[in-house]
Amino acid sequence: MPASMSNRDRFLAILVAVIWGINFPAIATALDHFSPLFLVALRFGFLAVPAILFVPRPKVRLRWLIGYGLGFGTLQFVGLFVGIREGLPSGLASVVLQASAPMTVVLAGFWLGERITRRQTIGILIAASGLALIAIHRSQTAAMLPVLLVLLGAFGWAIGNICSREARPENPLHFMMWMSVIPPVPMFALALLVEGPDSIWKQVRTMGTAEAFPSMIGLAYVVLLATVVGAGIWTTLLKAHPASSVAPFSMLVPVTGLLSAWILLGEVAEPIELAGSAITVCGVLSASIGRRPAAVAEPRA
Repeated sequence: MPASMSNRDRFLAILVAVIWGINFPAIATALDHFSPLFLVALRFGFLAVPAILFVPRPKVRLRWLIGYGLGFGTLQFVGLFVGIREGLPSGLASVVLQASAPMTVVLAGFWLGERITRRQTIGILIAASGLALIAIHRSQTAAMLPVLLVLLGAFGWAIGNICSREARPENPLHFMMWMSVIPPVPMFALALLVEGPDSIWKQVRTMGTAEAFPSMIGLAYVVLLATVVGAGIWTTLLKAHPASSVAPFSMLVPVTGLLSAWILLGEVAEPIELAGSAITVCGVLSASIGRRPAAVAEPRA
């Protein structure tokens, strides 16, 4: 890393990676009580209210704000939450979600006409091979659907990256907060339709019980630490340093995701899944080099 990045800022970047890694077992814990679609609605509902009341609306085109909210905010977390609920271990989900980086490179090539370099192409192929290794192993030992759902979430994140790049917000944190206004209403409606009003009411009615307490802690972690604190520190670092100096620290997220899921939830990945994870992270890092800052600097899940 460049010498201009102080030890304090390096520590903060590592701290954010740890916070975002622990976010995945926090999501799994929240899903013990909340259904996936309702949890997405709650996650952004708790952010939308203070955003509307206290955060200035970013001066960007409405279509890019809506696109970011539907891609990054809605599709990503629907795929991630449902995928984890359907059986994909949270630590492994933190790796599979990294497919958003090479997906962003490909989307930028087709949508924005950006040139995909040879190094990026190699990185995409490496990451795809790692994900394929995980997917093939999961198909032989468990259901394949959860992996596909999280990959769908990664695609939503990639769409959000493109919308963020086109929006070019002056304050990325304000942009992220106002994005939270988009998902709650459609997600509440979808949760009522798919998961049923009786199920939703039961989840609300039992929020204060001892059984729901760990899930409430998980929800609070996702909203406050992972989103407000994590994204706040990350955007501050990006203002002070080049994205090329800050973004590589995000590759620690799947590492801390796997470790925290093992420590907190007892999830143990198979050796072949760990090998696939290592290959995926190497590919994502290679594919991320040489891209514009907005594509590599989005707040994590």
